[in-house]
Amino acid sequence: MSTQRLEKRWIPYILIAPTIIYYLIFWVRPVITAIVYSFFDENNIFTLNNYITIFKDPYFKQAVFNTSFFVIVSVTLEFVIALMLALIINKKFRGSQVLLSIALIPMALPAVAVGAMWSSGFASYGWMNSILYHLGIIDANQKIVFLAGNDFQSLMLIILIDAWQVIPFMMVILLAGLQGIPKDSIEAGYIFGGTKFTVLRKITIPMLKPSIQTALILRIISAIQVWLIVVMIYGYRRIPVLLEEVVFYKEQILGFYRVALAYSVIVSVIVSIVSIIYLKVSGAFEKEES
Repeated sequence: MSTQRLEKRWIPYILIAPTIIYYLIFWVRPVITAIVYSFFDENNIFTLNNYITIFKDPYFKQAVFNTSFFVIVSVTLEFVIALMLALIINKKFRGSQVLLSIALIPMALPAVAVGAMWSSGFASYGWMNSILYHLGIIDANQKIVFLAGNDFQSLMLIILIDAWQVIPFMMVILLAGLQGIPKDSIEAGYIFGGTKFTVLRKITIPMLKPSIQTALILRIISAIQVWLIVVMIYGYRRIPVLLEEVVFYKEQILGFYRVALAYSVIVSVIVSIVSIIYLKVSGAFEKEES
């Protein structure tokens, strides 16, 4: 083999080497360290008590349920609305670019800002009650206590707030996929007698599948890791979710840092399992193999 051909063979590996080194140092090493330390107590003695503490904690089951409910409902709701908005904006009517710009505003806000904004808005004397009062919907002495609902109502409120911020993100991915679909395929569907619903179901959605897979897997992963908005609006353990419990053990209880590490390992395993199941069910692995 000539020297020139040998150099060309190693060029791809040289180019990706910095990325691999970065992940080894800043991702693989911390993950392995967290897994190892999760099996040791504060005195560096091997123990399973960190995991036993978690599984005996009554908030763990509630956190698993709340997170599962949040993922299923929020991802479904956000996908449906995002797909509808993407289909509408893709029509490129007059004002569609303005609508797109307005719709993208929530996505630009950090989760801290979103939590602070809606937390102040849902307070008894917040801007939500102020708007309702000036619209004549409520009286001055009839403040709506938005944050006093039961667990189900509180969780649905969190889902709506999260949807307000996340829908633009999914919409952009789906809109990019729609703009990549050849117009000839859509026009052919109508020429052969297809209705709008038929063309959407049999042509648009199948051709949009890669974008749908990308949007859903990214959203599922981020939904499992929701916590900041929940804490900023309701505080710790009012509506327990998995990642919020990690932060609770790390920041709120002294001497439970290793328990927080164990909790983070559990969350990572759950994210990995859910991601693999989704990719398997959606056929992403089969496409890659083919």
